[in-house]
Amino acid sequence: MNDISIVRKFNRTVTQRIGVLDAQFLGRHRSLGASRLLYEIGISGAEVRDLRSRLGLDSGYMSRLLRTLEAEGLIMLRPSPNDSRVRTASLTKDGERELKRLDVLSDEAAAFILEPLSEKQRRRLLEGMEIVERMLTAGLIVMEVVPPESRDARLCIESYFTELNDRFENGFDPGDSISASDNELTPPNGYFVVARIHDEAIGCGAIKCYPDHGEIKRMWVAKTCRGLGAGRKILGYLEQIARENHIPLLRLETNKVLTEAQAMYRSSGYEEVVAFNNERYAHHWFQKYI
Repeated sequence: MNDISIVRKFNRTVTQRIGVLDAQFLGRHRSLGASRLLYEIGISGAEVRDLRSRLGLDSGYMSRLLRTLEAEGLIMLRPSPNDSRVRTASLTKDGERELKRLDVLSDEAAAFILEPLSEKQRRRLLEGMEIVERMLTAGLIVMEVVPPESRDARLCIESYFTELNDRFENGFDPGDSISASDNELTPPNGYFVVARIHDEAIGCGAIKCYPDHGEIKRMWVAKTCRGLGAGRKILGYLEQIARENHIPLLRLETNKVLTEAQAMYRSSGYEEVVAFNNERYAHHWFQKYI
């Protein structure tokens, strides 16, 4: 059986086992799509555009699902108090009660899948589910070059600085580090890349461009998304940018406590070399001809 056949067989088994084929998901007189949308709106409510992005739905289908839930008296749609052009969805009291009921039914459905299995089979299934979920999430990572002064870039850089300050023996002061200013990371001087999942920034990286080499800077991935290969994807994207700009050599430096970063660079073909700058916080220097 080839790869495609395995995926299709897996999809058929899962959709049947979890009730995706049922017109009345969990016996609640609505489809899985409408039930999932109710869950995503949640107690806190959400902007419609965020819901559409999070679920990957086109605007027409999203509108139909929202109208269905609204007709049932489960949600309210209204303009955002901050921007009248933006619609928000929130649960009514009936919607909150229905969400609680769906949570109970979902727990029961999950227990029904596990119940006939032995303890060993359960462990194998749950471990496999965790792996599948993470690998599918990894496939949602998208990369984009953004202005370094943009909101997502700022959020990533602030998180990056905070983590370095927490992990480095004597803290971290960006003013004492080799510069990577907005101007240095704006084309054609450089590029700032943000990685996202469902429009949420989960990592970043940057490159400073010189005629004979480039310098990798600001490599960071959110702790909750580590293990998905995001750092390697960011690095590969920066290498692609370097090739497109005819930069033959990439350099970077890193701190001794960032052992996971060192391992990634080595496995990505970067060779450790003697120090090529006076970065205060660096203990290891790497380069790679691309």
